[in-house]
Amino acid sequence: MSQPPPARAPIGTSNRIATVPNLISFVRLLGVPLFVYLLLGPHHDVAAVVVLTIGGTTDWVDGYAARRLGQVSRLGELLDPFADRLYILAALLCLTVRGVLPWWLTAALLLREAVLGVALLVLRRHSYGPPPVHYVGKTGTFVLLAAFPLVLLAHALPSVAWLVPTGWGLMWWALGLYWAAAALYLAQTAALLRADRAAAVAG
Repeated sequence: MSQPPPARAPIGTSNRIATVPNLISFVRLLGVPLFVYLLLGPHHDVAAVVVLTIGGTTDWVDGYAARRLGQVSRLGELLDPFADRLYILAALLCLTVRGVLPWWLTAALLLREAVLGVALLVLRRHSYGPPPVHYVGKTGTFVLLAAFPLVLLAHALPSVAWLVPTGWGLMWWALGLYWAAAALYLAQTAALLRADRAAAVAG
């Protein structure tokens, strides 16, 4: 069976490690264990909200800096979504342990990640890399990282309980976007596998 050619790196992508965007991504990663400690250790919920808000809202900063400074790198392309997933996973698990989020919401979001993980393994088996990130999934990530701090802040401070409807509205929106993006990724995976099968028959 003929193998598909390796995916080309985007123009301008380098192998550099010491770049400003990568430094921003590393700093974002350091916020994950700090958030977990604040939330599960001393229960400093407001401080945890601040860390999570900064970590979530700076999601676009590393990508913007990479394009603005001409420092797009392969490491940066990996670190950015990795940091997003770590923040989401940490927030999901910690907020569920603290009783802020129900288990079914966590299960629904983790199931989506498991489905995409299986799809990535299938693609890798056929010598394909991960499909390009879709704006629907990126938007879902942004909305989810905005919803977490609002829900946690409303839980920590009864005086801002009016944030609950907004936080949960964003949470439901993010859940819908996440699964819509999963459907798009699965459709892309199916299309690649059909093309691979057709190439094998033609060859």
